[in-house]
Amino acid sequence: MPIDVEINLRIPRLTIRAANAPDKVIDNSVVRFTRLAQVPAIPKAGEPLQLPARVDGDAIDCVVTRSDWSEEKERFIVSCNYSKKSIAAADYEALVNDAEWTMKPLL
Repeated sequence: MPIDVEINLRIPRLTIRAANAPDKVIDNSVVRFTRLAQVPAIPKAGEPLQLPARVDGDAIDCVVTRSDWSEEKERFIVSCNYSKKSIAAADYEALVNDAEWTMKPLL
């Protein structure tokens, strides 16, 4: 039976390079991307997780850092890190433009 969880995804900073403009650095250390998802079981720390975020059907690969029960939300919050050292511009654009993902600033 699938379980509804909230995903809390941390992604690395991104540098966008353009031939005719200065490099643009996007610092993602102060934001998290969240969405609701269904998982077959509550993932444990260190486990890989694939999350939909691409129009073409590809998934975003991440690694679970922790899973905690939220009394307030009455569901598990699964915290994840993007699986690679840097994020591709296409993956970043997919997260930003996917209506199911929400960018939340950290307080």
